[in-house]
Amino acid sequence: MEIKNSEFVISAPTVGRCPNDNKAEYAFIGRSNVGKSSLINMLCNHKGLAKTSATPGKTLLINHFIINKEWYLVDLPGYGFAKRSKSVQQQLTQMISSYILQRRQLVCVFVLIDIRHAPQQIDREFIDWLGESSIPFVIVFTKADKLSAAKARQSVESWMSKLEDRWEELPSYFITSAEKKTGREELLNYIDQINQSLTVKSRQ
Repeated sequence: MEIKNSEFVISAPTVGRCPNDNKAEYAFIGRSNVGKSSLINMLCNHKGLAKTSATPGKTLLINHFIINKEWYLVDLPGYGFAKRSKSVQQQLTQMISSYILQRRQLVCVFVLIDIRHAPQQIDREFIDWLGESSIPFVIVFTKADKLSAAKARQSVESWMSKLEDRWEELPSYFITSAEKKTGREELLNYIDQINQSLTVKSRQ
């Protein structure tokens, strides 16, 4: 897939304020400081599309970007940012879960994991929740340029093997680097394949 056009559309405080149309939505989420904005900008080849910040946890709304006038890339708030107040954290958790469970246009959730770190409980709980809620998702390992190829592979294998205690069929995953554009083509092709299958279904 070639991205010819990417534009910011809206920052919504609730799922009810999201765009009122039937375009497919692909949501990106992860712990704060996982490199979400950098990955989105790399995928869209649009440096300032998603705002990056030196301070983690800046995304507080549901941000929609229209891609090629055909589908939405959705930037969701990061979870598990310790410096937020309890009430703000609860509000964000409610916003995220409402969007994921209620948004019928949502086609797939991309869960971002920093490849450098051992599995964190908060990531595991979120992934298990998606599975229990029957939400289609894939795992996207970020910052692969920070490790050697062998170490990156090792980290991914360790992560996926730990899922085997509860998962009969392991979720799909991608290895990416915003810096080196690793995984860009694979991710966009994955989205393109889903879009094509949705087009076929809508014609039947």
